[in-house]
Amino acid sequence: MASLNVGNLGEYLREQRRAAQLSLRQLADATGVSNPYLSQIERGLRKPSADVLQQVAKALRISAETLYVRAGILDEREREELETRAVILADPSINERQKNVLLQIYDSFRRENGFAPGPDADVNAGARADAGASADAGAGSDAGGDAGTRDGDDAGAGTTKDQDPHS
Repeated sequence: MASLNVGNLGEYLREQRRAAQLSLRQLADATGVSNPYLSQIERGLRKPSADVLQQVAKALRISAETLYVRAGILDEREREELETRAVILADPSINERQKNVLLQIYDSFRRENGFAPGPDADVNAGARADAGASADAGAGSDAGGDAGTRDGDDAGAGTTKDQDPHS
């Protein structure tokens, strides 16, 4: 078989697997992808699907987005953004919820500065919706309470003109 042009995905995966001190068989067990198939990916003989890359990225604790770019699934973007996301996702000192929140903030700042959010933004939308719903629920109840007070004040002010305030 001829080697496919998938960038240096296979070499990169081999380096990451070795850095994680995993054998090919251990990586296969961790991902649910067969040992021979992973070997073919590492040798550049197979182009894996996005699902397989996501499983491999999770097992190696690396950014799936980086693998997508190396496999040619995503276009190359600003290197700084890729590195920023990879560092956030790889940080063992914060939990998954905290990582999602940091990525949400990062995407928010990028949008504010005129840049599109990364593709992981869609993946994290569910977590954002949950976090946003909680925050919105709190804000909504405060806003509703204030609006009710204002309406009451306005109604009170309107009735004070027509009625004696001492009655």
